[in-house]
Amino acid sequence: MFEPGLKGVTAIETSISHIDGKDGVLQYRGVLAKELIGKYSFEEVSFFLLKGYFPDKKELEHFSQALVKHRFLSEETKKQLELIIPHQSLISAVRSAVSLLDQSNDLWPVNLEEGIQLIAKLPTIVAYIYRKKKGLNEIEPETNFGHAANFLYMLFGEEKSVNEVDALEAYMILTAEHGLNASTFAARVVTSTQSDVYSAVTAAIGTLKGPLHGGAPSGVIQYMKEAEKSSVNETIRKKLTNGEKIMGFGHRVYKTKDPRAEALKIQFNSIDPKPAWADFTLQLEKETVNELQQLKPGRELYANVEFYAAAIMKAIGISNELFTPIFCCNRMVGWVAHIIEQSEHNVIFRPNAHYRPSV
Repeated sequence: MFEPGLKGVTAIETSISHIDGKDGVLQYRGVLAKELIGKYSFEEVSFFLLKGYFPDKKELEHFSQALVKHRFLSEETKKQLELIIPHQSLISAVRSAVSLLDQSNDLWPVNLEEGIQLIAKLPTIVAYIYRKKKGLNEIEPETNFGHAANFLYMLFGEEKSVNEVDALEAYMILTAEHGLNASTFAARVVTSTQSDVYSAVTAAIGTLKGPLHGGAPSGVIQYMKEAEKSSVNETIRKKLTNGEKIMGFGHRVYKTKDPRAEALKIQFNSIDPKPAWADFTLQLEKETVNELQQLKPGRELYANVEFYAAAIMKAIGISNELFTPIFCCNRMVGWVAHIIEQSEHNVIFRPNAHYRPSV
């Protein structure tokens, strides 16, 4: 059987997450992901994804302390980053930074402690590189803040409001894991060779440099701008005529509403003060869905997670160029969980290739 892109091919068994695209369901280890929002912190959900159960008070304290402890970058790592930052894009520098952390311990099976270090350090890496590229001073991690609050603090150099932190944390939780997507698959393929966690994560980040996996929220902002200048009808028809996608709508897996988008919409509506453009965003979603139903009947194209992720990050004041690096920080949890799972039940990936004669 030949399926381009392995579409529809089952390649692994996993206990980490389950996606039902037909009914719009995303579960983390048997729990609906959207039901975790407001009930559990990023730290608690991360522990759950990594270990398969929710931590008790003592376990959560220990796990949270480990994340805080490993937030900091060594002076040697910073010196090495200084050499990279002027010559690479933000996402490329983030990818290179992960390689710099590798001390060639090459543990097998993969060590969870190394994965926890990466979860803790990546927001610091993103903030450090971003601020250096902008000519801003480095902001050291704040040990009294949770994971999401500290990330925003390092990016902006000031404490953000509770509802802004909650909105980002919701986004981080809802995109922490999503099955065997391109980046997770890349990480598992590398791991299957009995390589290390740093190599696997570097490969995963590399997939996000491509616009088909990691760049969608930035495209949503561009679509918002274009629709505001003309009209939804005109913008959509022009894009479809040119063979362009309507960024933020439709999903390869979900054939109905994206459950993550619905949860993030609630968070977006909770942001206070309400952005001046909030009503336009809500109306844009409604008009776009209606327009797509007329132009592509039967396709069931609804707002996806990227639409409201972009809206939330814009509301917080996060620059477009940070969208993909932030997604890396979110998905790091899922990557590590899959890397651990692959290393514990390992079979090297070696699919066949269908030969097509050139003459």
